[in-house]
Amino acid sequence: MMITPENLVRHELVGLFVKITKSTDPSNVGIEGRIVDETRNTLTIETKKGKKSFIKEKCTFSFLLPTNERVNVDGRVLVARPEDRIKKKFKKW
Repeated sequence: MMITPENLVRHELVGLFVKITKSTDPSNVGIEGRIVDETRNTLTIETKKGKKSFIKEKCTFSFLLPTNERVNVDGRVLVARPEDRIKKKFKKW
């Protein structure tokens, strides 16, 4: 199944290009790279300066889909183990 803006949160995020658009830590805003790991509470992003982990709940992410479409997602929606989030039913987020 192809990743679309409507089903992004139910897909595997590892491998997607992402940019942090909002954060409780202003120094994190603008950081971008490819997601290399995901846990219940964090996303690990491979940036030009190396790998760095970010707390999902404290950030808003802008994902670049394979169709070159950008989708903004509040990190609070993503807080769950990846395998549980994929199975979970979501209301319109």
